[in-house]
Amino acid sequence: MTQSSASKASRGQPGRWALQNAKARFSELVRKAQTEGPQHVSVHGRDSVVVISAEEFRKLKGEPTGQAIVDAFAASPFKEIDLERPRVRVRIGNIER
Repeated sequence: MTQSSASKASRGQPGRWALQNAKARFSELVRKAQTEGPQHVSVHGRDSVVVISAEEFRKLKGEPTGQAIVDAFAASPFKEIDLERPRVRVRIGNIER
């Protein structure tokens, strides 16, 4: 696919942009990413990047909550074992600088 045919193909498909069109109409590309979903940008006829809304990015990335470790402990076959944590007293002294 030549660069000119890539530009024509990008214009004809919703959510697909040739780089030069994406640069020239960046505000529109951002608006469409927010309202219509992912927008694919091609360079030399090949998909190069996908522009997505910040909300969609947060969904994909996931917020670190620690839920995965909680779920792993809850699913453990050893969850009924009572573990004793040894208490260690540590004397804290003055530290010279």
